[in-house]
This record gives sequence, C-alpha cells and structure tokens, in this order.
Amino acid sequence: MTKFLLWLILLVFCWPLALLALIAYPFVWLLLLPFRLIGITVDSVFELLRAIFMLPARVLRGPQGVAG
Repeated sequence: MTKFLLWLILLVFCWPLALLALIAYPFVWLLLLPFRLIGITVDSVFELLRAIFMLPARVLRGPQGVAG
C-alpha cells in the first residue's frame, strides 16, 4: 500500500517518471529474482548447518513431553 501511495504522489508531481517506473518495475523484479533465490538458498544452508550442529544436544536432552 505504501508503494502505491508513493507512486501516486510521483504521478502527481512527475507523471513521465511515474509511468517509466511502472513499466520498469517488472523488469527490475525479474533482474533481482536470482539474487533472492541465492539468498533463500544460503539462508537454508545455514539453517541446515545449525540443525546439524544442534542435533547432538537435542538428542541428549531427551523428549520434551508432559512431566508426570
């Protein structure tokens, strides 16, 4: 919603630039998509490494059931 309101303000002040931004936005999004995928992959690898390193502690801790 904020991006839309900022675009409307830009449309009022400088409509050619607003139309250029409207046309260029999908191309910029497509250009940045591989970097997002790389970021998701790197984050997943770090989460996997964290889970592997924490596994012995989780196994030694035992089940976390209701104490009875």
